[in-house]
Amino acid sequence: MIPLADARVTLAPLTRFDIGALAAAIVAYIAVRLRLLTAGGALAAFAIGTATYGALGPPGAAVLLAFFVTSAVLSRVGRSVKRTLVDAGKAGARDAAQVLANGGIAAACALCALGGDVRFVAAFAGAFAAANADTWGTEIGTLARRQPRSLLTLRPVATGISGGVTLAGTLAEIAGAATVAASAALLSAHVVWPALAGGVAGALADSALGASLQALRWCPQCRRACETDPHACGANTSLVRGASWIGNDAVNAFATATGAAVAFALANLR
Repeated sequence: MIPLADARVTLAPLTRFDIGALAAAIVAYIAVRLRLLTAGGALAAFAIGTATYGALGPPGAAVLLAFFVTSAVLSRVGRSVKRTLVDAGKAGARDAAQVLANGGIAAACALCALGGDVRFVAAFAGAFAAANADTWGTEIGTLARRQPRSLLTLRPVATGISGGVTLAGTLAEIAGAATVAASAALLSAHVVWPALAGGVAGALADSALGASLQALRWCPQCRRACETDPHACGANTSLVRGASWIGNDAVNAFATATGAAVAFALANLR
């Protein structure tokens, strides 16, 4: 009889990408159950989470969670009040386009940082700092008592419409950027200030683009400004200002790209 070969199989150790995929899947599932993400949004979040953890490990995941968790909590503050205000577009659970607009640039920077270039680490943190600053500014600024004013013209604008700023919202943007920048210290002390500056710059870019090139529409049925076509009520809307193809997701992507670029440039100066 010919002896059988040893059938034992040695399993390869899990890589950071394997661990990241498992952790991202769990977080995405919980987010769907809590109605924070749609199914498409969960898939996008899974990809971003896997790339982030795989490239930067637990410190990178901490930066991602600093954005995701705080943004999710703030979105629920004063929700009943926010529903009565002028709508700026999408509401409810975030879809794939929203998730990628806020985290796609950061994930790409994380993968570029695999070579150990601290500039891409700073860009990663700067992108999430910009996303967090914009989200905090929107969620808190919407609840401000004073009417927002356009960043560019300083004229009053309807609450919830892109490009409008308030003192409370601006302070919230700085706090949001600082929160992510502080968590980025786990990656490197050299990226904290670049990330903070990138976050604030990205939020300002978001407001500037929102007040100029982003599509602003008018709903004849509700007789109010909005940023979608058709409006939530189902009526077709007319373009009042901006480019029809530039929506909130495009503006958010530009803001995070700005945050990444500023952080990258500042990290290059050290």
